[in-house]
Amino acid sequence: MDAQSAQSTATPETVLTLSSVEVVYDKVFLAIKGVSLEVGEGQMVALLGGNGAGKSTTLKSISGLLAPERGEVTRGSVHFQGEDLASLGPSQRVARGLVHVLEGRRIFGHLTPEDNLLAAFSLKGDRRRYQALRDQVYSYFPRLKERAGTKAGYLSGGEQQMLAIGRALMTEPRLLMLDEPSLGLAPLLVEEIFTIVRDINVNEGVSVLLVEQNAAAALEIAHHAYLVENGHVVMSGAAEVLRQNPDVQEFYLGGTGKVDYHNVKHYRRRKRWLA
Repeated sequence: MDAQSAQSTATPETVLTLSSVEVVYDKVFLAIKGVSLEVGEGQMVALLGGNGAGKSTTLKSISGLLAPERGEVTRGSVHFQGEDLASLGPSQRVARGLVHVLEGRRIFGHLTPEDNLLAAFSLKGDRRRYQALRDQVYSYFPRLKERAGTKAGYLSGGEQQMLAIGRALMTEPRLLMLDEPSLGLAPLLVEEIFTIVRDINVNEGVSVLLVEQNAAAALEIAHHAYLVENGHVVMSGAAEVLRQNPDVQEFYLGGTGKVDYHNVKHYRRRKRWLA
């Protein structure tokens, strides 16, 4: 993958802004603690961190999917294309062009890929528009066209992830949020899917907010990145800058030698200082 090939030197218009967002579950547990981030028009932004860092919760605070898990935004604001999303439900956010591909794919296994795409299409009755969007999905994911008549539950993990992303494209998003698209996939499939996501970002002008534990793969295609630990953004900057940071290399990109765990505490202090 060609790093930063789509990055523009101009500052993009901001599509999404999170300002000091806090999320509480069950009115007790503080999951994210003052997260602030921005996604520009046509940008690919990565949100990195380990398990339990608050990445998925951040996405759900944007898409409005906290309520089923007894979570709520208790402080801060989320603005999409200049509009405060606080009063909008999940379906209203999708209608405005904000779509969330959840971790674990969540496709309809008893339906074919074709029927999955149809189920995601919102303009019922507009057959021409449906066919145009379906053909666009198949152009990015030709494997889905080959398996169009097979029940989605019988697709491979990579094919199911392709279908989940393709289904999101049927909503004509302005911002595509992907939660751990590499989860459980072989490295070659991860590279293939990330290349396609980059192509969608470039060709369609769709902004992307990518949550990933696979920091190496995410930093290869992202323009900008945020690193989250314990519900805080502890570092942010251009993806190339984070990729060259020795702390990020050591703890998120495999490092060049053994980790001195006695220095982990100091590492975290340095990250807060850098942020």
